[in-house]
Amino acid sequence: MTEIVAEKLKLLPDKPGVYIMKNIKGTIIYVGKAVVLKNRVRQYFQANKNHSPKVRAMVSHIADFEIIMTNSEVEALILECNLIKKHRPRYNISLKDDKSYPYVKVTLNEVYPRVLITRRVVKDGARYFGPYTNANAVHESLKLLRRLFPLRTCKHLEDRPCLEYHIKRCLAPCAGKVSVSDYDNMIKAVLLFLEGRTAEVEKELNYRMEAAAAAYHFEIAARLRDQLLAVRKIAEKQNIVTGSGDQDAIGMARSEIGVVVQVFFIRAGKMIGREHFLLQGSEEESDAAILIAFLQQYYHRATFIPREILLPIKLAAADVSLLESWLAQKKAKSKVTISFPERGTKHDVVAMAASNAQKYLNDEAAKLKQANEQTMGAVYELGKYLGLKNPPVRMECFDISHIQGSETVASMVVFEGGLPKKSDYRRFKIKTTEGKPDDFLSMREVTSRRYVGLKEAELPDLIVIDGGKGQLSSALEIIRGAGGHKKVPVVGLAKQFELIFTEGSSEPIVLPRHSQALYLIERLRDEAHRFAITYHRQLRGKRNLVSILDNIVGIGPKRRQALWNHFGNLNKIKTATVAELKAAPGMNLPAAEAVYNFFLAKKGDID
Repeated sequence: MTEIVAEKLKLLPDKPGVYIMKNIKGTIIYVGKAVVLKNRVRQYFQANKNHSPKVRAMVSHIADFEIIMTNSEVEALILECNLIKKHRPRYNISLKDDKSYPYVKVTLNEVYPRVLITRRVVKDGARYFGPYTNANAVHESLKLLRRLFPLRTCKHLEDRPCLEYHIKRCLAPCAGKVSVSDYDNMIKAVLLFLEGRTAEVEKELNYRMEAAAAAYHFEIAARLRDQLLAVRKIAEKQNIVTGSGDQDAIGMARSEIGVVVQVFFIRAGKMIGREHFLLQGSEEESDAAILIAFLQQYYHRATFIPREILLPIKLAAADVSLLESWLAQKKAKSKVTISFPERGTKHDVVAMAASNAQKYLNDEAAKLKQANEQTMGAVYELGKYLGLKNPPVRMECFDISHIQGSETVASMVVFEGGLPKKSDYRRFKIKTTEGKPDDFLSMREVTSRRYVGLKEAELPDLIVIDGGKGQLSSALEIIRGAGGHKKVPVVGLAKQFELIFTEGSSEPIVLPRHSQALYLIERLRDEAHRFAITYHRQLRGKRNLVSILDNIVGIGPKRRQALWNHFGNLNKIKTATVAELKAAPGMNLPAAEAVYNFFLAKKGDID
């Protein structure tokens, strides 16, 4: 405990409020609320065996703290939610990537509102629906809405109908093809639809259809009929689960992977959708603490709050009362009930949400298992087949690339733990074999440049040479000889049949056809080949550029390089104007005109 903290602890008030913990750098690491600040904050710094490892770790990093007093616990809760959202403290339970969740936005602040997707919620007079964790599902929902309701999509109203009108996907309010009142009626139906109130949508559409037919507006009536049929078809797919009312049914599951909360959205007695949320920093927290943290963060930014929230576990009466008061304020003084159903339909819905949360965790565990099998599992498997004492956690693979000996290059790619480590990739321009193809000599050069003088501690666990016995022998000649490295395993990978040649053995090792070890070695080889080819093509492109520019009077080596650096490729140089060519470093007007006229003449010859 620092002196600053000790002094501040003496001055803590007997009032509700929020406390903000900071580390030595002044970074906020935790935000909490308290009914009595003095009692709650002092608890952290008292010797208590019941403190979790997470709390002890947090306290060890506290160098300072601040408090903000409030008039009530509800105000403290609101402030806590705002501060957590703003600062995302390390030791607070947090929704994973909560800033990136998409919302459906209805621009009610416009004369002819639009429906669009956004990731920012601002107080601009628009209605927001969300958040949603599945962006693809949101896009599909938006497509459905636009099929049901021919809404305007253009950002700025034009003075004449666009293509959307002609293909019957917009009513063309820009050209006065629809009245403001009719458009507003359609927007009201959209809002009801997004709220899950399909029965009300059906009633409204049916009423307007009959009114249009009675007034002999048969085209409008036909359009409303099609909308009504589409809405009814969607409503048929929704199951009535609780009878009536707006509810959020919350299920929770936890495993060694983490904690997942599943929310079922029930509107007018029908389940209209669901979302799952992964919580971070919750491993050592109780179910009740996790659930409270989720409710605070989720409903703090939720655009719609139902009348009833169904929970999987019973919370303390004081916590329930506080949350209900806070949610009622957010719902414009409308009552919100938090309940724990022990039987009946509501209990079944919560249980279904919990089972879906568990299913998500099981799926994630299966994905992790598969990923491990393809990475470290494959590493251990490869080490076993090669007879290595230690698993090849770090592997370096070399490949040679050239065309008939020109622009010969070598690549070195690195895999650690079965995954590429691109920051350690290296590429080499081979100098000893220019003009004459010699893979063996090229391999000697690249292994010499890499391993001669390299410390033993910096060696990889396995060196892979893309090639057969010849390339392997060339590499070993340098690694064992000039390099002096006697123990590092070196193998050659033949291009055909993925045969692995090892030092001192005439017979290659054949990995099982569907083994993860084989897939790993193939990924390593293919990545080395890709990296080498990319570098080779880059050099070849520069060479071709130079050879073409050689024929232009007044363009020497410096100007050739300047043109390449400025434009990046030959096509851009060919299509550049005289002014653009002159703008390149080292170029003047005569040189620019020479380049321009040269390629102009070339184009004329082709034409």
